[in-house]
Amino acid sequence: MPDTMVQVTLPEMGESVTEGSIVEWRKKVGEFVSEGDPLVEVTTDKVDVEVPATASGVIKQILVAEGDTVGVGAVLAEIDTTAKSGNGAAASAPAAKPAAPAPSGPPKIITVTLPEMGESVTEGSIVEWQKREGDFVNEGDPIVNVTTDKVDVEVPATASGVIVKVLAAEGATVAVGAALAEIDANAAAPVAGSVPRAAAPATAVPARPAVSNGATAPAAPLTAGENFATPQARRLARKLHVDITRVKGSGPQGLVLREDVMTQAPSLPAASATSAAPQPQLPPVSAEAKVTQLKGPAAALAGYMEQSLTIPTATSFRTLAVDVMDARRKELNGAIKAAGRSEKISFTHILAYALVRAASELPFITNHFRRDGDKPVRVEPGVHLGLAVDAERKDGTRFLIVPVIKNAASLDFTGFRGKYEELVAKARDNKLSADELQGASFTLTNPGGIGTAASVPRLMAGQGAIIAAGAIGYPPGFGSANEAALKQLGISKIMQMTSTYDHRVIQGAQSGEYLKRVDELLQGKEGFYDRIFAALGLQIGTLPQTQTSAMPTIVSAGVMSKPAEGESLSKGPSDEMLRAVAAGMAIVAAYRTHGHLAATLDPLGTPPIGDPSLEPANWGLTPALQSAIPASVLRVKVPGATLTEVLPRLRETYASTIAYEVEHISNTEQREWLRDVIESGKHKISLTQEQQIDVLRRLTRVEAFERYLRKTFLGQKTFSGEGLDVVVPMIEEILEMLAHDGTPNAVLGMAHRGRLATIAHAVNMPYEEIFAEFEAASQRGEVGADDVTGDVKYHHGATGTYKCLDGKSISVTLANNPSHLEAVDPVVEGSTRALQTDHSSAIPV
Repeated sequence: MPDTMVQVTLPEMGESVTEGSIVEWRKKVGEFVSEGDPLVEVTTDKVDVEVPATASGVIKQILVAEGDTVGVGAVLAEIDTTAKSGNGAAASAPAAKPAAPAPSGPPKIITVTLPEMGESVTEGSIVEWQKREGDFVNEGDPIVNVTTDKVDVEVPATASGVIVKVLAAEGATVAVGAALAEIDANAAAPVAGSVPRAAAPATAVPARPAVSNGATAPAAPLTAGENFATPQARRLARKLHVDITRVKGSGPQGLVLREDVMTQAPSLPAASATSAAPQPQLPPVSAEAKVTQLKGPAAALAGYMEQSLTIPTATSFRTLAVDVMDARRKELNGAIKAAGRSEKISFTHILAYALVRAASELPFITNHFRRDGDKPVRVEPGVHLGLAVDAERKDGTRFLIVPVIKNAASLDFTGFRGKYEELVAKARDNKLSADELQGASFTLTNPGGIGTAASVPRLMAGQGAIIAAGAIGYPPGFGSANEAALKQLGISKIMQMTSTYDHRVIQGAQSGEYLKRVDELLQGKEGFYDRIFAALGLQIGTLPQTQTSAMPTIVSAGVMSKPAEGESLSKGPSDEMLRAVAAGMAIVAAYRTHGHLAATLDPLGTPPIGDPSLEPANWGLTPALQSAIPASVLRVKVPGATLTEVLPRLRETYASTIAYEVEHISNTEQREWLRDVIESGKHKISLTQEQQIDVLRRLTRVEAFERYLRKTFLGQKTFSGEGLDVVVPMIEEILEMLAHDGTPNAVLGMAHRGRLATIAHAVNMPYEEIFAEFEAASQRGEVGADDVTGDVKYHHGATGTYKCLDGKSISVTLANNPSHLEAVDPVVEGSTRALQTDHSSAIPV
């Protein structure tokens, strides 16, 4: 091969990746490419990659067609580096190779040996000789195909000349460094039209049928099972005339490896045209139908689905009540938010963790079947949970991928959730490693996410079971009914769960027992939720209970529960129910009055002191009673149909990272107005990304200013606003609102703390003037009676103009502040009144 011709090969992609399938060629023959340009898209059973051009030049030859599968190291294309980019037309065919020079003396024998291919490769098997004894070869021409347990390679000629002897027959296995052939470097090139041959020795390779492009004649087509074999295994099976569909694979997902063919070949029947099962006649395809070849992961998935048909499976169904899981999830997310944290707990997090806990107690659900030669065996691999993730490619096509949480039973809930989120994010970004896709012993799929009620998924080889979770909802016919009425009737939300298992090693009773255990855990048995709360560092509340027919009678929203036999329809609520309602109203009042005591307000993490009146158990409120108390009798503005749903929202409103204390206001109208605004959330405005960045910019200015003062003017008092930095952006926001309303002037009064930051950013005084006060502090008092501020510079007032981002402005006056703070208010009010001429020119702040 000329030095100007560069070969592009399939690169290594991890030890477990041995081959790849060509999905799409991005460039065509004759096109000019620059080094690094994406040349071809390749998919493997682990990753998708774009193979770049290894040099700049014109593509002279594409050696692998779309849809073909090749081994790592195989040549994909050739690039002529001497060609220049032009108008995009195909370059002319390369010139014929120059003939070798005439013999220059006696024979000069060069030995071609099997090259080194990595530390772990010690031998290779001869697959096919591309050249024969007597053929002339140029240095670099491929002469023989060799396969190893890692890669497939083409061994090139190490010199130009005539092959005089082939030393290794096809099918033979030779060690690295062993001699493969001998080349006479002084032999002349054959004359056009003639093929000189050396005398064939006894070890000559038998002739093969001629085929185009020098490729090996294709073997008889095999059944679909051949899709689950590596190229090395397929070649060896054809060589040994073995029916590869009968070979049991030991690779990932049952992949047939070369070693499997070698070890099982003596006991397997030979492949023949008549051994394949007859295929049914397919119906004709209409002219208007569109036929698309499946490639890459789609083709691999189709193959896995066909392989799954060989597994004798059965399926168990179980209907689960999800009231407890729903309530606990809301409680978890509410507690996390109240603690100022950003995690979110989903139904799937809890469900997947329950599957793992149940599998650690009942590990038979992870067992799978395989054959060790002729002997059937049961494999107990451990608890490795696969997560079926529906991912989307850049072109919009969707595909299924299953990352694996290894040794999931050893993780607590925090570690499990972290690994879950990490793998799902990688799956959707197509960044999973090969190791993260292998080793699942059972799998969770969640078709309920798109509303599917129940599903019977296919079970993959090497796994014991696949668990499918259906949609969460009320039973059919009750979906549009009043939620409060459904609770009174004891009708709750449900979820269908199925377990499809390998019936050879798992029995129906075991599958049912496993689903039962999952159900028990989701209902809170054995401290399941206690573990979750503890792992997250949260305090768990009273265990929720499902609604039962024994729930106390109550009249709600004009609907009366069914009376007991012999009970009068006109009978009112029971004493127990009246006490429960009174307790419910008392706990609502407690949150309004004392909720701030349970709020997380200390930035250093000191836990709040709380108040006993905030706990339902202290009022004798059981979960059943809480579910029976309608929100309509509580006169609250937070959303929710019952006290059970109202309480988490009251905690979020009054006892999270913001607290309110307004019940001391004696004016009933004002107090009720504040309740309405606080509990309805009318005052909470979601900021856009630009607004969030603006608030961060304002806070950063204040913090940087305060930090500079503390570091630069050591020993001088600053009356820092540290800890109250957010007040300055709040004042700026008020000024923005006033400026947009057309107010020309604003008068402010404030204490010493944070005054300098307010002067700098709200009044807009230059930093230089403020710093000058500190630098001249040593001269303070030398001017005698003219120094009105004495030795305290924090009594200063200031006047300036605040400029809004949109160009509007407002004049701002900060009143001087003497030591007697109570004098500030009348000063501000007097200054404001002096500015007012038409009752609209000045606003006091």
